[in-house]
Amino acid sequence: MNLADQHCKPLEGQPPMSDAQVRKHLADAPGWALADGSIEKTFRFEDYHRTMAFVNAVAWIAHREDHHPDIAFSYNRCTLRFNTHSVGGISLNDFICAAKVDALLT
Repeated sequence: MNLADQHCKPLEGQPPMSDAQVRKHLADAPGWALADGSIEKTFRFEDYHRTMAFVNAVAWIAHREDHHPDIAFSYNRCTLRFNTHSVGGISLNDFICAAKVDALLT
């Protein structure tokens, strides 16, 4: 099943993904990279309006999935960083949300 079609699940008490699992998922997530215990990607846009529309769409996904990224944005750029605090690292929920975000732009 495509990650973008899945939904985040509560993971309290479960371990984070292993390094090998993270590398495997990153290979299938173009543009996403490991950054300080998170997965991160920077998106570029033509102008502030398009950047804010993207940020608002990401906020809707985060609310629906109850899984919220760190977001940094400026006039024509937005950087997202996902990790799962309840497992103390990276989880499948991070890759599910990354896939949903990527689907916004396809």
